Amino acid sequence: MAGVSVLSDRVVAAIVVLGTGALDTARRIQARYPGSLIHGLASRVQGDVAFTELGPHLRDLYARNTPIVALCAAGIVIRCLASALADQLADKTIEPPVLAVAEDGSAVVPLLGGLGGVNVMAREIAAVLDIAPAITTSGELRFGTCLLNPPAGYVLADIEHGKRFVSDLLAGATTRVDGDAPWLDTADLPRAEHADLAIRITPYASEVAGELMIHPRCVVACLTALSSEDSIVERVRATLREHRLASMSLAAVLAPCSMMASAPLAAAAQALDVPLRFGTLPAGFETLGARDDGIIIALSPQPVDPSTLGQARGTLTVIGLGPGSADLMVPAARHALTRADDILGYETYVRMAGPFAPHQVLHCTDNREEMQRARHAFELASTGRNVVVVSSGDPGVFAMAAAVLEALDQARGNEQWNAVGLSVVPGVSAALATAARAGAPLGHDFCMLSLSDNLKPWAVIETRLRHAAQADLVMAFYNPVSRARPWQLDRALDIVREHRSGSTLVVLGRNVGRPGETLTTTTLDKLDSSQVDMRTMVIIGSSTTRGFPRTDDNGDWVYTPRWYE
Repeated sequence: MAGVSVLSDRVVAAIVVLGTGALDTARRIQARYPGSLIHGLASRVQGDVAFTELGPHLRDLYARNTPIVALCAAGIVIRCLASALADQLADKTIEPPVLAVAEDGSAVVPLLGGLGGVNVMAREIAAVLDIAPAITTSGELRFGTCLLNPPAGYVLADIEHGKRFVSDLLAGATTRVDGDAPWLDTADLPRAEHADLAIRITPYASEVAGELMIHPRCVVACLTALSSEDSIVERVRATLREHRLASMSLAAVLAPCSMMASAPLAAAAQALDVPLRFGTLPAGFETLGARDDGIIIALSPQPVDPSTLGQARGTLTVIGLGPGSADLMVPAARHALTRADDILGYETYVRMAGPFAPHQVLHCTDNREEMQRARHAFELASTGRNVVVVSSGDPGVFAMAAAVLEALDQARGNEQWNAVGLSVVPGVSAALATAARAGAPLGHDFCMLSLSDNLKPWAVIETRLRHAAQADLVMAFYNPVSRARPWQLDRALDIVREHRSGSTLVVLGRNVGRPGETLTTTTLDKLDSSQVDMRTMVIIGSSTTRGFPRTDDNGDWVYTPRWYE
């Protein structure tokens, strides 16, 4: 397996901080790698991402191939990772970069990921901190470069052969360079014009014993006809073999925009481990004998940056931020935000979703502009951008997921919108967050009702209230009151009281998961609208909902039993 070439400007790392004394250093490193997040130990420091235990958190990041910059002692990082990842640590080809940095920025030590660019990152971080990196790699110290980690756009053909090759050079052998390798021009290699060993830079396959093969990613597979995933993969590989091109030289798959929504094509590109782009081939490529099976191979004289080929398939992800606190946002939502080009939403929610990288564009609108926001999101995504629409709570509960789907439903004939990769990421809804704080009032059958009559007639709301009350369902009220709707909650309570006793337990959760959070337990006969505002979730229990005092004297636990009398 080949080493990973790191394009450092696109590194998105986890910058792990254990105390406030390291925050200044962490922010300087974060500025070097836009999009990287500061992961802070929850009990000590406020970061972009909170964690409670260092060991499990580092192991999870490592397992997800996330570059790690840990601002703590190197020994701590080693012990945390080595305890559970001994097998993975033995394989140098699959490890992400892992570095330890002194809290005050006085030292940077690359620990793991020599083939993932850890020494490159160490030098970049050291430059930011104005120090010398503690690099100990023998070949890199001797030759001034890591032969096993070529720059972005190039890939090493065989890591095991590469290790033997470097060992031979360290033992006194000489080499020559065949092909264009500008990064080696200043390397202190033991060169000889007629050396038996050679570093060969070529897109073509070769099995000559004394050659260290480095392939420029300069080949593009252009598709003109679709088929199944397996067929596409095999056709591309067969075409490469036909022209004696190394499979590692493949830089991208390029297809017409009409194929953008093809699932087999996306799966094939994933199987080939290259980006999938859509459009026409630009000038400057040599095409190698068009085949009759829908595959054309194009060869560039230089490594290809896939982002210069046509456009990617745009994505639109609708996420829920949860109730407001970072630790209640699901990881998939945070991941979507990290890779987004554009973030759209009601300004209050967009600000909650930060921090943002410098390249990310924020589109903040009024809370009543849902359909305009959804259409704008599709327009952006149809140009190949990664777009995120944010909601508070869960996006599918009285929030933006329905508006986005409605916009798409109304534009079914729009081929560009329908080609966008659409997904919805769930979040912790206000009802679930409030219920968790109170205990388990939603432990049995329940319903969620919005008391806003802006988009539906009040008569419909009254009918649903009566049926829910008659059915003895626990009820969670969204949008209970506002300045424009001051009377609806009192009317709703009157309807519920026709079917529930005054002793029915009620939970009021205001700003749950946000600053100023309050949780109140009361009863139906004591509740009135003056206790509630738009930031309050109202949960009215069923006939079986009960409560008892907490042992810390901090109110009551409230729950609805799973059984029914």
